[in-house]
Amino acid sequence: MSSGVDVRRRPGIWSYFSFNSNVPRRRISVSLPRSNTDASASADRFEKPARHARNRSNASDGFMNEIKGGVMNGGQRARYLKTGGIIAFILVILYFVAPRDRILDGTTPTGTTPTGNTAAEGASTSKCTTSISKDKPLIQYALMIDAGSTGSRIHVYKFNNCGPTPELESELFKQTEKKEGGSGLSSYGDDAQGAAASLDMLMDAAVQEVPKTYQACSPVALKATAGLRKLGDEKSNNILKAVRARLETKYPFPVVAADKGGVEVMEGKDEGVYAWITANYLLGKIGGPDKNPTAAVLDLGGGSTQIVFEPTFKDSPSGGMPAKLADGDHKYELDFGGRKFVLYQHSYLGYGLMEARNNLHSVVVNNLHNEHKVSGSRDWLTKDIINPCIAPTMRREVTVNLSQDHPLGPSVTVNMTGPTEGAPAQCRALAEKTLAKDDECKLAPCAFKGVFQPSFEQTFAREDVYLFSYFYDRTKPLGMPDSFSLAELRGLASRVCHGEKAWDAFSAFDGAMEELKGRPEYCLDLNFQIALLHTGYEMPIDREVKVAKKIKGNELGWCLGASLPLLSKESGWQCRIREVPA
Repeated sequence: MSSGVDVRRRPGIWSYFSFNSNVPRRRISVSLPRSNTDASASADRFEKPARHARNRSNASDGFMNEIKGGVMNGGQRARYLKTGGIIAFILVILYFVAPRDRILDGTTPTGTTPTGNTAAEGASTSKCTTSISKDKPLIQYALMIDAGSTGSRIHVYKFNNCGPTPELESELFKQTEKKEGGSGLSSYGDDAQGAAASLDMLMDAAVQEVPKTYQACSPVALKATAGLRKLGDEKSNNILKAVRARLETKYPFPVVAADKGGVEVMEGKDEGVYAWITANYLLGKIGGPDKNPTAAVLDLGGGSTQIVFEPTFKDSPSGGMPAKLADGDHKYELDFGGRKFVLYQHSYLGYGLMEARNNLHSVVVNNLHNEHKVSGSRDWLTKDIINPCIAPTMRREVTVNLSQDHPLGPSVTVNMTGPTEGAPAQCRALAEKTLAKDDECKLAPCAFKGVFQPSFEQTFAREDVYLFSYFYDRTKPLGMPDSFSLAELRGLASRVCHGEKAWDAFSAFDGAMEELKGRPEYCLDLNFQIALLHTGYEMPIDREVKVAKKIKGNELGWCLGASLPLLSKESGWQCRIREVPA
C-alpha cells in the first residue's frame, strides 16, 4: 500500500530555505489525506477516493514548485546541518594551517600572487622580483673581514633569496696595502688602536658598496687566523677589543655578538671547514637538491695549512659493520642545505708557507750549529751559508727564529746562498724533515706530526682535490694549468731549483721571470708543497689536483663559508636603529 510519500524524488537542497518571508509556511503531515487527480491513482482499486487530491504537484509543475512545496522532517534537517557544520569547520582549519608560500620548491602556484618581499631602494636583482618567503628579504648583504698573518682583507657579499638556498650574486674584495713585515693585525703588536684603524680603508669601501637602505641590516664579522694566534692572548685580546669598539662606533653595520664569534681568533678547524663550504657551494656540490660527490679542500696560508675532505668507506667484505670515520677532534659533522656531511679536517699551525720557510732555515742552521758545537766557534754565522733550497747564484739575508732557550739565542740573522748547481732532491729532503713523519702515531693511519688521517688513496681516490692560496700563488704565475699531477708539480720544482739557466720556458708567461728573480726561496716554496702533498698527506704522485683562486668569479677561501650563516639573525646580530636627524 502506498504510504503517501513520493519516494521517486528526494527533496532538493533549496527546500531547506524559505523564499517568502512574509507568508509563513504551513507544515504538512505525511499522514494527512491529500487529493490526487492522477489517473493512475484512481485506477488503483486499493486506493481510497480523493486521498491525494489536495495540493498534489504534477510533473509539469517543475523544479520551482518542488522548491516551494518541498518538505523534510526534523531528522533530515539535523543531519544536513551537522554535515554542513563539519565541512565549514574543516575549511576554517585548512585556511589557517595551509602554507602561504611555496618554499619547498621555490615556485609560486599558477594564478596566485607571490607573497615574498621585494627589493628596497638602492638594490635590485634580475633573478626574480620577490623573495621565496615573506620571512626573507629579497636582497641581503654580509661583510667578512679576514685578518690574516700577512694582511687584512674584506669580502662584501650580495645574495638574493629567490630560491630555497641563498644565491651569491656579487662580491667586493679589498685588502690592506702590503708593507715590509706584513700589514696584518699581528704586525701592530702592542698598538691595538693602530691595528683597529688599519681596517678603515676596508670598511670605507664597504660603506660605498652597500646601499644605505641595507647598511643597518648588513652584519659584519672579523675572524683572525694564524698570525694573531701566535701573538699571545693578552696582545691579541687587546687588538680584538679595539677592533670591535671601532666597528661599533664608527660604522653603520651591526657587529655580530661576541658569544657568536663576531670578532675573534678563529679556530683552525673552522677555517678549513668554512673553506670547504665555500668551494663546494660555488661548485654546486652542496646546497642543491642533488647529492653530488664533494671536493677536498687544501688551503696553504702563511702561518697554517688546512685539509678537509669527506672520506668514503667501503662496506665490510665479511658482512660486518661498515668502516666509518673514527671519533676525535678531526671529525666534523655538518648540516648544510638539507644534507648531513661527516668531514675529516685538521689544521696544522706552524705549517703555513712563511712558517715552513723558517722551519727549513732552522734545520740548516741547527745542522751547522751541531757541526761546530765541539769547537764552540760562531764564525760560520758571519759567512754565506749554502742552502740547497735557494737557486744557484741567488742570495738572501734571512732572520731565523729559533726556540727561546736555543744556545744561539731566540733568533739569528744570516746570509744564505744557493749551491753551484741546482739541488731539488736535497731541498725536498730538508722539507720532508720538517714534517716530523717519525713522530708517534697513536691512531693509525697518520699523515705527519703524529696526526691521524684516513688514507687518500683508499677513502678519496677519485674525487676532485682543490688547492688554494699559496698553492695557487706559486704555480699559476709560472704557467701551470688549472689541473696538474703531483709529478708535474715536482717537475716544476726541479726546473725552478736549477736556476736562471733553466728558466727559459717561463719567459713565455708575463711576469714569470720577475717572480722568480724576486723570490730566492721559490725553490723552497715549491719543494715544501710537493713534500706536504706527497710525503705529508701521502697523496699518490700521479694524483691530479686543481688550483684555483676564484670559482665563477668569486674568491675562494674560508670567508664565504663563514658568511653564509650570517644571513640568519639567529647567528647573533640585530638590525641597527637608524638615527633620525634633529
